[in-house]
Amino acid sequence: MIRPLVPRLAVIGAGLIGSSLARAAREKHLAGTLAVADADPAVCERVRALGFADLVTESAAQAAQDADIVVVCVPVGASGAVAAQVGPQLKPGAILSDVGSVKGAVLEAMSPYVPAHAHLVPAHPVAGTEFSGPDAGFASLFENRWCIVTPPEGADAAAVARIVGLWRAAGANVETMSAQHHDLVLAITSHVPHLIAYNIVGTAAHLEETLTSEVIKFSAGGFRDFTRIAASDPTMWRDVFLYNREAVLEMLGRFTEDLTALQRAIRYGDGDTLFEHFSRTRAIRRSIIEQGQETAAPDFGRRAAEKPKHEDS
Repeated sequence: MIRPLVPRLAVIGAGLIGSSLARAAREKHLAGTLAVADADPAVCERVRALGFADLVTESAAQAAQDADIVVVCVPVGASGAVAAQVGPQLKPGAILSDVGSVKGAVLEAMSPYVPAHAHLVPAHPVAGTEFSGPDAGFASLFENRWCIVTPPEGADAAAVARIVGLWRAAGANVETMSAQHHDLVLAITSHVPHLIAYNIVGTAAHLEETLTSEVIKFSAGGFRDFTRIAASDPTMWRDVFLYNREAVLEMLGRFTEDLTALQRAIRYGDGDTLFEHFSRTRAIRRSIIEQGQETAAPDFGRRAAEKPKHEDS
């Protein structure tokens, strides 16, 4: 028998990320016992039917009992409330972590509920699709994706190493950084792009009915990709923008300045500026492909990476 990496793992929240982590833990034998909690009774019933957990409960506190690692997989705005439920159940040496796309707010919200005998080590797997719910998850979601671990100052080194080891075992590449730095980086690489996608799709929806139908009918690849991003979980992304507002607003300011420069170049026929800008951004795309975070295939590698009904983001 292979000794599991985590004797008892608890996953709180059975959405895309939570159910994918649970599936990876089951498929790769990472946990001796796997407990999954979700506040929605219908979700719990579905998890039981899918069969990827040993214990399924509506109680986060019950799932956390005797757990060695508890990973909170809920929208950022709910992380504090969940920490309040599981904190009293954390045994000595237990580790509380999460998967939120915002880290500064998570540290602030969860820290007060972590007892002195336990450890808080937040993390963010940079992976996902536009789908949600327990049926959306799949064990390979984190393969060759990045997971950013953001331990607070003075965090226990052994606890940090265990969270790093968990995500590496799930298939992810792992890097550590401060919560503040993470929030700035993700504001430009993830949060602002999602906001732009929501805005462009919303603009199309506000056009008169005839033109809207034409926009949908004649959608080119660019607009189709925007609609895919804009189909992401609205609760999760509402919380992202509310709890990372400072970093998002800072990056939006820089984006607006650059957009104004491009607008000026178009207005005055400055082709050299446009060509230079487009060449520079094209090189960034090539760098992403070279680092293995995308492919050069016409379908962007999605068909090879996806399972039925899933599309990598």
